[in-house]
Amino acid sequence: MAGSGERAARTRDRLAALLADASAAVLGTAGGRAAGVYLRSGTPDVLRLAVLAGLPGPLFRSWWRLHADRPFPVADAYRLGGPVVLPNATETMRRYPQFAAGLPFPLGSAHVPVPGGTRPLGVLTVLCPASPDTGDELLDRGLLVRLAEGLGAELLGLAGGDEDAVRWDEAPVCVRPPPGRTARPAVGRFSWDPATSLVRADDRLHALLGRDPGALAGTADALADALAPAEAHRILAALRDTAAGRAPAAPLSLRARDGTPRLLDLWAADAPAVTGVVVDAGPAAFAEEAADPLPQGVLCLDRLGLIVYANPAAARLVGRSREWLLGRALWDALPWLTGPPYDDHLRAALLAPEPVCFHARRPAGDQDGPGAGDWLAVSVHPGTDLLTCTLVPASRMDPATGPAPGAHPDQGAEPDDRSMAPLYRPIALAIALTDAVTARQVSAVVVRELLPAFGGRRLAIYLLQERRLHLAWETGFPRGFLDPFEGVGLDTRIPGVETLTTGRPLFFESMAQLGAAYPGLALDAEVGARAFLPLIASGRPVGSCILGFDRPRGFSAQERTVLTALAGLIAHAMERARRYDSEAALARGLQEALLPRRLSAHPGVETAGRYLPGTQGMDVGGDWYDVVESGDGLALVIGDVQGHGVQAAATMGQLRSAVRAFALGDRPPDEVLSGTNHLLIDLDPGQFASCCCLRLDPATGRTLIARAGHLPPLLRCPDGRTRVLDVPGGVVLGVDPHARYPVTELVLVPDAILALYTDGLVERPGADIDEGIAALRLALAKAGAAAGRRGGTGARSLAAVADRLTGTARLAADRPDDVALLLAARHAPPSVPGRHGHRPAPAHGP
Repeated sequence: MAGSGERAARTRDRLAALLADASAAVLGTAGGRAAGVYLRSGTPDVLRLAVLAGLPGPLFRSWWRLHADRPFPVADAYRLGGPVVLPNATETMRRYPQFAAGLPFPLGSAHVPVPGGTRPLGVLTVLCPASPDTGDELLDRGLLVRLAEGLGAELLGLAGGDEDAVRWDEAPVCVRPPPGRTARPAVGRFSWDPATSLVRADDRLHALLGRDPGALAGTADALADALAPAEAHRILAALRDTAAGRAPAAPLSLRARDGTPRLLDLWAADAPAVTGVVVDAGPAAFAEEAADPLPQGVLCLDRLGLIVYANPAAARLVGRSREWLLGRALWDALPWLTGPPYDDHLRAALLAPEPVCFHARRPAGDQDGPGAGDWLAVSVHPGTDLLTCTLVPASRMDPATGPAPGAHPDQGAEPDDRSMAPLYRPIALAIALTDAVTARQVSAVVVRELLPAFGGRRLAIYLLQERRLHLAWETGFPRGFLDPFEGVGLDTRIPGVETLTTGRPLFFESMAQLGAAYPGLALDAEVGARAFLPLIASGRPVGSCILGFDRPRGFSAQERTVLTALAGLIAHAMERARRYDSEAALARGLQEALLPRRLSAHPGVETAGRYLPGTQGMDVGGDWYDVVESGDGLALVIGDVQGHGVQAAATMGQLRSAVRAFALGDRPPDEVLSGTNHLLIDLDPGQFASCCCLRLDPATGRTLIARAGHLPPLLRCPDGRTRVLDVPGGVVLGVDPHARYPVTELVLVPDAILALYTDGLVERPGADIDEGIAALRLALAKAGAAAGRRGGTGARSLAAVADRLTGTARLAADRPDDVALLLAARHAPPSVPGRHGHRPAPAHGP
């Protein structure tokens, strides 16, 4: 919230309390596992996580900041102003692969915009257990929308109606979720005598299993059926192995009849008798006195990562007292159990229903004492309110399995930075780069993905061209600072060159260290660290990448490995982008050469054409238009070749030449289309095309129209009435050699406007094309009226009509398809008849 001083602090506290209450209400009424609210920040187009309920903030640092243009559900909900519901992991991966790569767990989610005045104030997001089928049964979408609307109204009220004052620029506030269920005993004990097969259970175990006291005094089969009937065989086998001196290496993870997760730990304290403890892995309260005697370590964490229980064995294994551990966050109490890859394991336990198991090593020197330097087997079992962690010394593990290679944490990483480089970053960046086809798009993806992941503030990408480095993209550097380095040769001794020529990344923990390594090198005022990464693709040098930080910091071995891998991904993407740019330039040049530079004209007919390339893929396609002299009249043609790229442009050129040849022979439109159809089939380029062709007699206005799978023309009458012409058509060109193209005749009266267009002008994703045609018809009516007020439909005013009709498409940042438009208007015959003129018509294109 904008403001300063004590008043601003009070406002911020009220805002935080409001967001916390709203998030808790979502969890309490909507059935979510975790909830959060993103708000607009002081940085344009950047959303910040303001509150997070049910999850610890440090584990989700990578999601604290989110650009509104990223392909994430929160960004789409904000940008598009509508809910985004993802019922399960499959749907999440299909629609948002980057989001799924960051949270690769079986969960569902819903993201609802918080309405403001002119645009959303932020987004309410909810995570919940995954649904196998549909999201409608997963969460009450209507309820979430109402909660978001209520939150928006309260936020505007707090801001005095000023929606621009609602923003968040701090770390998120973490909120505990409401209690999930009534507390009940969570731990029960029993003993089993293998000689008599008798089981004796305490009252806590009876209560945990919902049995009357004494009901379990029976056999091991009865106990196994009560604990987990579907896994009774595992329980009985574990009892027999324990009695024989082969106790399980770790507690057994079980599922009760109703799906509740449970742990079963066994040991033979007085062999051959077996003692067992059953733990409900998701309790609202933990029975300390029952878990204290367990031989393995047990830690319980709340949903924010605070340690709420530790038994004596856990305290001994981690080298800390129970009193010191209680109430501390896991990453503060046991920093060696956090950071990559442990953060991923903890996120999985918080979001997924299945337990996770991994190995960790308590580093030597960490509170010297027994166990320092030893390996531990860690199991984390999810629960509604608590996470239950068990710690078992590696000596209890099967020697054949041993600790996982590379599972130990990095000793050189700083605690503040280790969680900034999650292991999934190479995957997320690779997914993002698949959609980037130009060098500029690749650079933009790197800025969005790389800088937030490692806490960087500055980025520069140089590309190699003719043995010199040229700046392709930069952000965060002082204005003009990089100018002296533009075009430096490969013999220059600077780190950006040497990292490329040697192929080795260079890391400097501070600017002082960089200055000492390169005396005389111009340095900016920032004191932070720098990383220089070589961009090498398939052994070929591509360029170099410079990553800057605003403070000194070290680079762990794992971070150096990840950054080097990311540099390889960037290099391959840049190499692909350069090839794409070259091919795109060739295709654009070919297309520009094939489209008409001027249109044939007649004293009684004015024409105007416009062409806009698509902004996706190769940015070139097969749309074309033309005006051709045809006997005493004019032939007007518009067409659309399927596909994009060089092949589509080349096919377009062939078709345009064919149409011109047939039209110059003064053939009627149906013969023009039939001849072009046969030619395309004979060429067999593997493509087809739609086309609309008409022949206009300027003297009489008689017009013959034929269509080959193309959209129907529009006609605006002089009185302003505008309609879609009912013109029967045949199949597209290039499919059926026997196709016929019926001809429709009409009279084009003076000052009427005839419009031919391609689908790129009227087709929108998710909308019916008839709606787009209707919108174009209305736009033509209005644009024609404006042209009439300016004095008829002459060349200048008809060009203005074309500009108005293509204005929205011209300004759109995302044009999935090409756009072509051809307009024609007939005037009253001149007093002195004349032959065709060849004065320039309005040029095509923007």
